[in-house]
Amino acid sequence: MKKILITMLLICMVAPCSFSQKKDTKAVLRNIHQRKSVRTYSDKKVPDEIVTELLKAAMAAPTGMNIQPWYFVVLRDTSQYDRIFEGNGNMKKFKESSVVIVLCADTTVTRPPRNNPNGPAVTTPNSIWRDDLGACTENLLLAVEAYGLGACWTACYPFERQMTPVKRELGLPDNVVPYSIVPIGYPRLDEKPKDKWKPEKVHYGKW
Repeated sequence: MKKILITMLLICMVAPCSFSQKKDTKAVLRNIHQRKSVRTYSDKKVPDEIVTELLKAAMAAPTGMNIQPWYFVVLRDTSQYDRIFEGNGNMKKFKESSVVIVLCADTTVTRPPRNNPNGPAVTTPNSIWRDDLGACTENLLLAVEAYGLGACWTACYPFERQMTPVKRELGLPDNVVPYSIVPIGYPRLDEKPKDKWKPEKVHYGKW
């Protein structure tokens, strides 16, 4: 009888963990599949504390050699947008959104040489910053979805016409590149995600 009670107790302790894990997994996958590009926003303001949480999620992205080349410029003053985003076709989205985040990358890395960890730091080009910023932008978009907000990934790099006014008006250092521009706000319409699953694009073993 004692063994039966112990067994039942263990099952009760493990079962909630298993259920919770399954529930969390479904929530994560649902969030990924529900992410969509939102291009119209209401006039409701996104609180600063939520913006901070979005930035924390963005900085949790994978990064080669833990370089973490990302930097962020958070914008709310729409009166500056005509200069910052001069000639950008996404101006309507920017001005309608509650906040615009410009994701930037330091294209260099300053650290001791890999073959001499105790040596003096040297500055060299970072050849993988684009990968890191892509992951960082996606993390931001998924966090936006989790909060019930809307956002749209708009390109900046490598288009000089869009990069130049951003670099100039935001005072970015020469080694820092504006990679993507993400307007964020509460959706004005009930926009739906696209179903992008195409089994024919998957190959197993070889092409």
